[in-house]
Amino acid sequence: MTRTFTRHYEHHETVWNGIRISISYEPRWLSLADDYGLDTAHLEIEAIAPERAPLPITETGYRSHFTTAHAVAAMGGPVALVRTWLDEEAAPPAWQSQAAAARQLTLF
Repeated sequence: MTRTFTRHYEHHETVWNGIRISISYEPRWLSLADDYGLDTAHLEIEAIAPERAPLPITETGYRSHFTTAHAVAAMGGPVALVRTWLDEEAAPPAWQSQAAAARQLTLF
């Protein structure tokens, strides 16, 4: 017998450092908890304005990330988790230099 399940997504938007970001969150990815007891959640993070702008967690402006629903809840939800992750990854000097260079206008 084949069992069907309904996928549940949450869609959020936030602005981080002037970049509008879409966050899709699926707290029970593929219902693995029902069959295997796995608490697997899925996040999709995408820079939407400017489109596909680099972020400290992805050079392409898109990131698919698996975690647990418990970890997302412990961070205060998907938006809080992503914003904290971005802030932490933006702290190193390498990202600071890259972000500053991206803001500079070039003549050549």
